[in-house]
Amino acid sequence: MTPTQKPVSNSSPPANTSFWVAFRRFLHDRFSLDDDKDDQEAVVQSISRGIEFRGINLWALIFAILIASIGLNINSTAAITGAMLISPLMGPIMGIGLGVGINDLDMILRALKNLAIAVLFSLIASTLYFLISPLHVAQSELLDRTSPTVWDTFIAFFGGLAGIIAGSRREKVGNVIPGVAIATALMPPLCTAGYAIATGNPIYFAGAFYLFLINSVCISLSAFLIVRFLGYKQKPYPSAQIERRVRTTIWIAVVIAIVPSTYLGYQIVRKTIFEQNVKRFVDEEFNSQTRQLIGYKARFHRNQPVVELTLVGEPLLPDSLAQLKSTMPSYGLDNTNLVIKQGNFKDANVDVDAITSTITDQVIQYSQASIARKDHTIDSLRRQIEQTQLSRLPVADLRDELKTLLPDVRTFTASRALLMTATSTRPDTLLLVYARFSRPHTATEKKRIENWLRSRTKSNRVKLIVE
Repeated sequence: MTPTQKPVSNSSPPANTSFWVAFRRFLHDRFSLDDDKDDQEAVVQSISRGIEFRGINLWALIFAILIASIGLNINSTAAITGAMLISPLMGPIMGIGLGVGINDLDMILRALKNLAIAVLFSLIASTLYFLISPLHVAQSELLDRTSPTVWDTFIAFFGGLAGIIAGSRREKVGNVIPGVAIATALMPPLCTAGYAIATGNPIYFAGAFYLFLINSVCISLSAFLIVRFLGYKQKPYPSAQIERRVRTTIWIAVVIAIVPSTYLGYQIVRKTIFEQNVKRFVDEEFNSQTRQLIGYKARFHRNQPVVELTLVGEPLLPDSLAQLKSTMPSYGLDNTNLVIKQGNFKDANVDVDAITSTITDQVIQYSQASIARKDHTIDSLRRQIEQTQLSRLPVADLRDELKTLLPDVRTFTASRALLMTATSTRPDTLLLVYARFSRPHTATEKKRIENWLRSRTKSNRVKLIVE
């Protein structure tokens, strides 16, 4: 080997390096979006066709709004779910995200215009329905759409990711888009906003429309991110000023959607934790035989929450009340005002309905338990009667049948008895028969009588006593 030649290394790469290479290859193979990816032009045309709201799309939207409004009105989850499957609202929302992702200003403006048309007709249809509907009570399905939280943004964002990924495939995944439509729930908030207009409730309108805005912005944002991730070719903006304006608008919409919903979600978490702490406090501290808790109310406020308890029985003394309040910080109720209603209720604002409801529930529970005990007793007695009837011997019939076989029988009786042996504590059943005849009988005749009795009474052991 000459001095200028370098030694050839036959050593293999380190084991940890080959492991990471294989691991990265595995992740790329499993999570790659390149397989079955459709052509950009085909995806753009497919989403672009769903943007327009005219003809069948508009009619389908109106019918879906009416179905969802009826579902909210009668608290029918099935009707609301069906309406979300019919609704074509995803089209323009996806179009906005796609247009922003490829810098297609015309698509953005067309999608915004059609989304505004869809919202307008949705509000008109739902408002007209709730104006003529005889049912004006806000059901739980409707009230759920008036308090948006940060979880709604997460659902809309991840649902939008699933929707745009499925839409970018050559072979469309049939169950993804309907699932996204149900999860993101674009229809019910618009119907709830129509209910708020019909009933003149601006708070409901603000909450419902804000929920629709959250869902729309997050779906568009997820579509924008996936389009950029897939590397779709971008069009140049007409000018840098327009590009800055579009980006600024996007960020403003995202902030409007996320920041208030995050705050509302934080308050809901605080309220839920507060209610759980109150329940634990009540269950552990108010378990007394001398007084009974009729009911309690947990009112959450940002500054000072209130726990209101209604007691009957022996009143709480001031020292006991002070000791009770001192235990509240250990339950996470540091800044909570404890209000106890007890003793003389003449001057107290007692919730009579709550007391009546609690007492009624206790009476019903006691009655149900009492009925269950009586039913158990009746069933037990019925089984005993059936067993007694099965074990009862037809002595008169046996006597008459034996008289037919042996006319000289004079006295006859039979009964079942328990037979105890000296070596066992478990009793055995024995058929004991006594018979007196007018003449003596042979051992063969006695054996014949025993066999007949064993067959006739289905008894394994028979003891015949003959005189």
